[in-house]
Amino acid sequence: MSKATEYLKHVYEVIERRDPDQLEFLEAIHDFFQTMTPVFEKHPEYIDANILERLTEPERVIQFRVPWLDDAGKPQVNRGFRVQFNSAIGPYKGGLRFHPSVNLSIVKFLGFEQIFKNALTGLPIGGGKGGSDFDPKNKSDNEIMRFCQSFMTELSKYIGLDTDIPAGDIGVGGREIGYLYGQYKRLKGADRGVLTGKGLTYGGSLARTEATGFGLAYYTEEMLKANKSDISNKRVVVSGSGNVSVYAIQKVAELGGKVITCSDSNGYVVDENGIDLNVVKQIKEVERGRIKEYADRVSSGKYYEGSIWDAKLKYDVALPCATQNEIDGKQAKLMINNGVMAIAEGANMPSDIEAIKVYQDNGLLYGPAKAANAGGVAVSALEMSQNSMRLSWTFEEVDDRLKQIMKDIFTESVDAAKKYNINGDYLSGANIAGFVKVADTMITQGLV
Repeated sequence: MSKATEYLKHVYEVIERRDPDQLEFLEAIHDFFQTMTPVFEKHPEYIDANILERLTEPERVIQFRVPWLDDAGKPQVNRGFRVQFNSAIGPYKGGLRFHPSVNLSIVKFLGFEQIFKNALTGLPIGGGKGGSDFDPKNKSDNEIMRFCQSFMTELSKYIGLDTDIPAGDIGVGGREIGYLYGQYKRLKGADRGVLTGKGLTYGGSLARTEATGFGLAYYTEEMLKANKSDISNKRVVVSGSGNVSVYAIQKVAELGGKVITCSDSNGYVVDENGIDLNVVKQIKEVERGRIKEYADRVSSGKYYEGSIWDAKLKYDVALPCATQNEIDGKQAKLMINNGVMAIAEGANMPSDIEAIKVYQDNGLLYGPAKAANAGGVAVSALEMSQNSMRLSWTFEEVDDRLKQIMKDIFTESVDAAKKYNINGDYLSGANIAGFVKVADTMITQGLV
């Protein structure tokens, strides 16, 4: 066993011993470590500096109680979290997720991934993540407002323009960001740069709403072009029907592809004529309904219960945009049988370990989440820049910058893979490119 392999094994055992119940976090660490051996073999100075043990322990973990009143006047209590993971290259940056599944393990896994995703953008932002086990579904606007105000009352003690800049994630859209910012302003005074994903009337950026989905499509197109193909005339399966999914569907269609599915937690719709995005937006963004209603409104749409990844369909490109671990090994094998040539991840860690192995064993083009879905945080950082300059860029200017950032992320991943003799491995390439940037900065700054 080489020194590098021994070191990786030792650090993983330390983390597993400390946090044996944090399964999502351990999975993220395991997946990441699987790609790191060549780096530590070539750079023993990272072992000497014990970079991995330092990097995998958050700089700060904050957990707090969030009491709020429901519409019946009954007090409710949820848990709030903020993990400030690594600030080597800039202030903590990462979303807030409101979903019943949120716990410390999930927030740590998301925050750990965010470190490298943010580094890949080339922008000066570190990694963090937060959220609550609060479920916005079936809550009134007033209940959501009261919850957000209580959540921000505590969170405001730990964030700031040069410290930690949260954004949205699952369950946290424009409505929630508005309530959160309003409470922050009440407590601390106006500081538009302290949250991103804001409305355009109070410091938000054009193209921020579209950024993750558009960026996913741009990354996918770059990956296909590098392999002598493109997305034009490809049949594309998208999971989810939230912000990422909606704008991935839009941009894929603009690039000439045909998206034939979208889904939610109950089931999925298939439309062989191509998903009618206006109908999806009306159902999900305006009415906040369920995706099964699509089949009632579009004659060519058919609704099925269950996971889209269990469907026997012929398609070329998969864009999972729903949630973590939505694809397992069995479903990945079905993808191969369905004719898939490429998969790029719009959600965070949507493929489990077995699924990724199937992709790699079968030669699929695989764009990992930390690279493929980095468009959202990239435009969040561009929103911060506009706030600092007290300027607003045009949609086209932001979109052009986003497109270039996604192209640069893909190129960096390709170059890193080539440097370590693993050509075509975009997962390892993304991990290595992000890691080296953060690790070198940490060494430069000393033992902090």
